[in-house]
Amino acid sequence: MSSLALINEFLGQPPNASEHGYQIDHIIEFSHWFMGVLFFGWSAFFIFVLIRFRKSRHPAADHEGVRSGISTHLEFSVVLIEAVLLLGFAIPLWARRVNEFPETKDAILVHVVGQQFSWNFHLPGPDGQFGRRDVNLVTNSNPLGLDPNDPAGKDDIVTLGELHVPVDRPVIIELSSKDVIHDFFLPSMRIAADAIPGSLIPLWFKPIKTGTYEVICAQLCGLGHYGMKGTLVVDSPADYQAWLKERAELAGTQSVPAPGAPKTENPNAQQENKPPASPSPHG
Repeated sequence: MSSLALINEFLGQPPNASEHGYQIDHIIEFSHWFMGVLFFGWSAFFIFVLIRFRKSRHPAADHEGVRSGISTHLEFSVVLIEAVLLLGFAIPLWARRVNEFPETKDAILVHVVGQQFSWNFHLPGPDGQFGRRDVNLVTNSNPLGLDPNDPAGKDDIVTLGELHVPVDRPVIIELSSKDVIHDFFLPSMRIAADAIPGSLIPLWFKPIKTGTYEVICAQLCGLGHYGMKGTLVVDSPADYQAWLKERAELAGTQSVPAPGAPKTENPNAQQENKPPASPSPHG
């Protein structure tokens, strides 16, 4: 982590592992220092007022109030800095995250489905197409309700609680939920978004460091919320191919696709036949 974001690490934020994360870290870092200056500044002013206007020095109340304009200038400066943070940094950064998605031909496309209290990860198989999902087909052995009669879904890769992605490749996630609202949070990748039943919420990131990272639910979703965790494993290209091969063999196939988004659109792959929602502001 750069020296600019040392205060973030001191306050418990894990080191960044995504390409865009340094931008998030910088604005959080500046906000922390700004709030620190405000805290000590207003604390010093409060102590000054207690001493300056103590009862022994001013036994009678002065109802005219403050005559100096310094406090007005200070308050205006605070509002101005906060406006610059919001309008000049936060909103443009958010807009880039929700509007400027990478090309799908270069990205890994993953469906992530939350449920009480785990994460399901769904990737297309060697045919590059997601199989059709139907809520009426959901069982303990078929958590996503994949249609066994849909040829496009016979080679799909479905994992519970663990997702593998290659390093230095964009990852596009389409997020949804089977029951209540969850929040898919990858602290090390600096992304989070709500998983809403009946909606597909897109978000993306590009991992730049191999390793194992925590996936958590950041939305109170029930009594088992505390245990709703998963694992993101960022592999080298070779390790990712080995993982794909292993999952393909477990699914009863031997061919392994090149990592990437689906090559063609499968008209039957809409989840529950509902259109995707607009991007979440948390993305």
